[in-house]
Amino acid sequence: MSKVLLPISNGFEEIEALTIADICRRAEIEVVIASIEDLKVSGAHNISVNADSLLKDVNPDDFDMIVLPGGLPNAFNLADDELLKTILKKFKNENKYIGAICAAPYALHKAEVLNKEYTCYPSFEQRIDSSNYVEDKIIVQDEKVITSQGPATAMPFALELVKILKGEEISTQVKNELLA
Repeated sequence: MSKVLLPISNGFEEIEALTIADICRRAEIEVVIASIEDLKVSGAHNISVNADSLLKDVNPDDFDMIVLPGGLPNAFNLADDELLKTILKKFKNENKYIGAICAAPYALHKAEVLNKEYTCYPSFEQRIDSSNYVEDKIIVQDEKVITSQGPATAMPFALELVKILKGEEISTQVKNELLA
């Protein structure tokens, strides 16, 4: 079974994190929501969730993909977390999939794992590298790094992650079941 690591912290964007977890789980992809803080985490819009684990307690070797949701201050918290930076670099060195949406590509940039082309929440490219920012696509895949723009793109982004891990047929099946 494919396995996705979904790191979060206080201020995470609920639509993004929960959509990714939900859609991947519908496709029978195991998702571990791992907090860099406490097990109970409050989103950017005051929706609390209980993480499955603390990031410090997971083994990165167990995962096929890592995906970072955006939201503020979550994106900054993730960007500053040394353990997460180490895990991201490990995924990059092992040629594993790395995803980020909204403001979270900033964390990929800070960890030095973002490839050349990317997208993100408009205006955050100014914190990264605006010359490589792709503004006219909601999802950009550059080798094994996949980025997306924001809350409204969370569902197509999650379906793209399913397609990468489980194939077109499963992605289409989940999409049809969601009436997307």
